[in-house]
Amino acid sequence: MPVNNRVTPKHILVMRLSAIGDVAMIVPLVLGLRQQYPSLKITVLSRPFLAPLFKGIPEIQFYPIDLDKKHKGINGLYNLYKELSLFNIDAFADLHNVLRSKVLGFYFKLNGTPVVSLKKGRAERKKLVILKPKTISPIKPVIERNADVLEKLNLPISLSKINLLARQELSPKIKQLTGEKKCTWVGIAPFAAYKTKMYPIALMEKVIELLLEENVSIFLFGGGNKEVQTLEELAFERDKCVNIAGKLNFAQELNVISNLNIMLSMDSGNGHLAALYGVPVVTLWGNTHPYAGFKPFRQAEENSLIPDLSKYPLIPTSIYGKKIVSGYENCMSGIPPEEVVAKLMKLTDK
Repeated sequence: MPVNNRVTPKHILVMRLSAIGDVAMIVPLVLGLRQQYPSLKITVLSRPFLAPLFKGIPEIQFYPIDLDKKHKGINGLYNLYKELSLFNIDAFADLHNVLRSKVLGFYFKLNGTPVVSLKKGRAERKKLVILKPKTISPIKPVIERNADVLEKLNLPISLSKINLLARQELSPKIKQLTGEKKCTWVGIAPFAAYKTKMYPIALMEKVIELLLEENVSIFLFGGGNKEVQTLEELAFERDKCVNIAGKLNFAQELNVISNLNIMLSMDSGNGHLAALYGVPVVTLWGNTHPYAGFKPFRQAEENSLIPDLSKYPLIPTSIYGKKIVSGYENCMSGIPPEEVVAKLMKLTDK
């Protein structure tokens, strides 16, 4: 229902760039729009390689942005605006709120198109990561901040009524790598953008060893040559432990993720990807914290394992993990592998 005097849009442009996890967090919003406004036209603007994230959503247009050539700089963004203006877009949801999206939004505003940008809550985030002992409480999750943007554009959605993406059928090519599914499938994504968000590899190896004592198959996820090499070493000579990284494309990885029974992730993209398919996600947190609003969609708070705050009272010290605080570099070592495995197995028994 409309929430103000504006006309409800007929065609909305939704923009979010950045990393996989950031874009994955807007997928539930696009699903909500599609399901709750069946006649609405939706165009999603993002980086080309992220198109598979939206493949399972019917009747949307994914428009790739070329930041290296065609859409680079002020002139490139104006060219992008001219391309998008051909689609008769009458609302722009800027779910990024950076210079590029502001410039593009400016062009749309000149044409009279309503533009609403994400409010990131910088003041709240700054208070959360203050470097002194503190009592912390959750700030508004990013998913809800994104929903606020849509509401201001007269497209309120009910987050509780969103039907998530469906499990995909495993293709023959994927089965050559994974085999048939005959037991519990556990995904493990041990990497993150910053070391402050990464569980020590030696402890992750212990997690893998303990899991393999159960009736499970383990699939390892990551990216980049160095990560692939580490994952190969973790999988080496371990039956029922398979490295996925470097062997499948992004769309195929999503296929595997949709078939997992559970995912173990850092505060990083793979946890958000699994959540899109309703897969339970256990997340391990270091110098960041789920209270900053980046917990995967619809995942219970108790599925987030954090360091001992009595030993590390300054946590969170960073929103994204980039900031390093002396003495906190190895805070994740305090999360026992046995606790991680117990949480995983408890959730797979449900």
